[in-house]
Amino acid sequence: MIKFITTDPAFYEQELIKNYERITGRTLQPADPERLIINLMAYAMGVISINIDETARQNLLAFARADKLDALAEFYGIKRLPARPASTILRFNIETPVGFDIVIPAGTRVTPDGNIIFATTEETKIPAGSTYVDVKAFCEIPGIAGNGYQIGQINKLVDPLPYISTVTNITMSMYGADIEDDERFRQRIRLSIERFTNAGSRQAYEFHTKSVHQDIEDVVVYSSEPGRVDISFILKDGAIPDSSMIALVQERLSEERIRPLTDRVVVSQPNVVYYDISFRYYIHHKDASWVSVIEKAVRGAVEDFILWTKTKLGRDILPEELIQRLKKAGAYRIELFHPQYRQCLLNEVAHASNISINYGGIIED
Repeated sequence: MIKFITTDPAFYEQELIKNYERITGRTLQPADPERLIINLMAYAMGVISINIDETARQNLLAFARADKLDALAEFYGIKRLPARPASTILRFNIETPVGFDIVIPAGTRVTPDGNIIFATTEETKIPAGSTYVDVKAFCEIPGIAGNGYQIGQINKLVDPLPYISTVTNITMSMYGADIEDDERFRQRIRLSIERFTNAGSRQAYEFHTKSVHQDIEDVVVYSSEPGRVDISFILKDGAIPDSSMIALVQERLSEERIRPLTDRVVVSQPNVVYYDISFRYYIHHKDASWVSVIEKAVRGAVEDFILWTKTKLGRDILPEELIQRLKKAGAYRIELFHPQYRQCLLNEVAHASNISINYGGIIED
């Protein structure tokens, strides 16, 4: 770890004692009253030196935080991704067709519970002779607050409209995101240098893809044939992107200032490889009193392994990785039936399917 200045108070204490003894010509004893003043000064110097060191470290990309990181990013010409509102598709219905268009104004508000409000983004119309129209709506509160409302839950019209009988969301609300965190922003800053290339490097495409939305967690860039650039990505916690997110990425990467003229960019979902987890584990007799604790730790180890496999594209399914995690959780002996080793390709991501955890009991050496 880089240190710009000594921060250990003991160092300053020794320096103060040494210089006091040199100036006065006498040896300080531990019980001398001067030691109290020296200890106080050493503590103050230690606190000040820590602040000086931390201030200096904020000038380095690896350690900068919050607004200091934003200031460093200005040098690279990029900004932190702001919070984004969740979105959904709303369907406005009338009971019977009429002979004229029914206007749904832009900004029409709908809520699931009276607290979270979704508003339409554009004016639309229910055409004459039709009974419904679909329109996109965004949550009025940026961030993750509007995520996760299932189909049919956003169904209360805040702004009454003539003729409208019901309104409901026909897609789950998603893609709301909090402001980009420091670590992800730091990673994008490092990648941003690659965007200056005019040859379309892998890292440049990765940077531009991650700049579309802060939910994009991992990106793989490869070429399946000359002149074609294939891009697959996954979202937070290994979620597979839907068509709307793929369309956003495709649109960004097709911009003239991003895509080299000779590249044909194809953005797609990764291929999901499903695997099972099945094992029986035993606990050593010396840990018999910790059975319930180890059981909880074992289940936690399985969940961590599942998350580990699905949050990185091309990550192989490694049985030994699972066994290692189970051992750390406290399992003494493990009979692993599944998974078996499976090598994943660049555009593949591993997702757990069926999970079976069995406790086999206490065993001796």
